Amino acid sequence: MKLEDLGSKADRLLGLIPVERIATVDITRTPKDLIDRLLTLEGITATISDILDSLGLQGVVPASVLKPLVSGRKIAGNAVTLRYIPEQETPTQLHNNRVRAKLADRDVYAIAEEGDVAVFDANGMADISTMGGLSALMATKAKMSGNIIDGGIRDLDVIRSLNYPVWSRGGTPRTGKHRLEAIEINGPVICAGIQVQPGDLVVADDTGVVFVPADRAVEVIEQALAMVEKEDKLIEAIKQGASISEIKKILSPDKW
Repeated sequence: MKLEDLGSKADRLLGLIPVERIATVDITRTPKDLIDRLLTLEGITATISDILDSLGLQGVVPASVLKPLVSGRKIAGNAVTLRYIPEQETPTQLHNNRVRAKLADRDVYAIAEEGDVAVFDANGMADISTMGGLSALMATKAKMSGNIIDGGIRDLDVIRSLNYPVWSRGGTPRTGKHRLEAIEINGPVICAGIQVQPGDLVVADDTGVVFVPADRAVEVIEQALAMVEKEDKLIEAIKQGASISEIKKILSPDKW
């Protein structure tokens, strides 16, 4: 990509990554009204996980792998992606040679749209931080929905104070500066073993994270809404003391 291809977003970049490493800024996004309806549901990652199973799609990461930093939060939005690889030289060597750090999180926020979810592929390196408090502040100002990070984070107290939703491998004091190199923004990434493309639907809550291919997002949301409606009717029937035959008519027991 060239600078002129970025349009108005070029002025928002901090120059943390060469422009040619930004694969695209054109992402097809899920209709906002559907995402808003999805966020009204309880247990949304579990519901979507069941739907992905029925469709034969991989896309589920449990909270035991990518842990929510702020409990009680749920997010949904389209992925903007960032892929990291380890630096070849040691941090001391790079620092002494005054080689600039090659983290690019804030340039991801610069090209994102309000409501997007940043997905960072750091190859599961939990001992190296890919973001901290300043990054979370910038993400908040960009009105991101949250971050999903297959790597470590730091400044956990600051991120919590901002109430910014992050799912990651865990906390680490060790900075990613001079340890990681940003290779590509908005290309395909692997997040905890799941392929994620820019524009894919990302949903996360206390139970875990689910990724839905962009071209199946509307279908999956509609199925989730219908499934929860049936489950709500089932719950109400059970509370009202409905008979077994009446309960079976609402939702087959093998689908509970």
